[in-house]
Amino acid sequence: MTVTADPLETRDYEVVVVGCGMAGLAAGLAASERDASVAVLEKAPETRRGGHLRFTESFRIPTADVDLEGYEFDVDDYSAADFYSDIMKVTEMEADDELTKRLTSEAGPVFEWLTEHLAATGFAWETQPPHPGYTVGRTWHDGEQLTDALVSTVEAAGADVYYDAEARSILQDGRGAVVGVDAFVDGELIRFAGESVVLASGGFESNEAKRAVYFGQGYESMKVRGSRYNTGEAVDAALDAGAKPKGQWSGAHMALIDAMSPDVEGGITRIDGYQYGVIVNHHGERFVDEGEDARGQTYAKFGRRIFEQPYHEAFIVVDSKVVDDVAHMGPSRPISADTIESLANRLDIEDVERTVQTVQEYNDACTGTSATYDPNSLDGNDAPGIEPRKSNWALPIDEPPFTGYPVTGGVTFAFGGVAITPDGEVLNTRDDRIPGLFAAGNSTGGLFYNNYPGGTGLTNAAVYGKIAGENAANYAKR
Repeated sequence: MTVTADPLETRDYEVVVVGCGMAGLAAGLAASERDASVAVLEKAPETRRGGHLRFTESFRIPTADVDLEGYEFDVDDYSAADFYSDIMKVTEMEADDELTKRLTSEAGPVFEWLTEHLAATGFAWETQPPHPGYTVGRTWHDGEQLTDALVSTVEAAGADVYYDAEARSILQDGRGAVVGVDAFVDGELIRFAGESVVLASGGFESNEAKRAVYFGQGYESMKVRGSRYNTGEAVDAALDAGAKPKGQWSGAHMALIDAMSPDVEGGITRIDGYQYGVIVNHHGERFVDEGEDARGQTYAKFGRRIFEQPYHEAFIVVDSKVVDDVAHMGPSRPISADTIESLANRLDIEDVERTVQTVQEYNDACTGTSATYDPNSLDGNDAPGIEPRKSNWALPIDEPPFTGYPVTGGVTFAFGGVAITPDGEVLNTRDDRIPGLFAAGNSTGGLFYNNYPGGTGLTNAAVYGKIAGENAANYAKR
């Protein structure tokens, strides 16, 4: 973005971090630990700080590689190798191999590093899964509390955090090296001169126009789960500075959420447990294999499939056998009835007759029984004789009352961003490093394609935020 006005003043730092989410705060903390002077620029006001971090709840970690006193994990054998395999599996082997290896190998040590720092604030993780279906290593937290604790930690380390600070351009010298950032702070153009810059501003997912351009027609109306401030201008500034775009710009983490979720900043409004029933659209038709994999491996791609259905809406249907395994976190209320026909009418599904027929065909194809049903593992109970088949948890929906949940798709973050090395260095369009420019988190691309393993976004931001902060400080000191 071009700014023609002269800045009103210049403030000097060694490292300038653009963004105050997990990636930016990890970068600010890591750079401060290396005795660099650090400015963290937060576009949002203080009351809305944190980017998508304030709307998160989980952190995927290789628990087999973590040893922290006082913490016992529900899944204690999830390793870095397992983590690597999950990313490669869900991205259909398109994830950048070097970025993935660095992420998964560093995830355990970075989690320990964060935990040790956060302990001084009184913050502690939850380690037990809140409901069935979690088969990987995770911790749980309140996003706002984690944001507050990290900001306090970064400020205690010596960094200055600026709010209402919108980065407009990345400055370069005559040799292309980055030398700072121009930002509007409380409406005044301020120059933050720095030896290095870390781009950690999130993606473009909250920008209606960019969603329509990159995701397709109609996506301007998609609900945004996270911060309204992630609109992509800082990424544009990096591209203007010569950064190479990388990743699946047409793809994003699009989660299955309550149809009545807020249009923006809805946070955690998922409905988990859909894999134990069926999902139908307004035509009364199934369109996904609900039991393809564990919830954490499918919810971020099913949201897009649902959004592409008529009226951007679909309906989860379960019966009394599995309803207790459904976790409804949205603002609406579940709807129940004693027959599928009555339920379809109450849900306002357009083709009630076809819905009844679809459920009956599904019931006839089910091979599972309650005795072999296991919500915590891929139980092999399938329904092979229908299209699409259901691969696991296929029990007949035949015990009333029946319960339905209207759902839609909500965007969490975009998969496209700037290209980086495993050291967090931004590459230009000639695949050379841009001196002094580093990036981390959702501002970068190359890690996620087609799908997303739940909880990995926060881990990615923490790992590469720390790496980028360390290397930005080292570069500044040189």
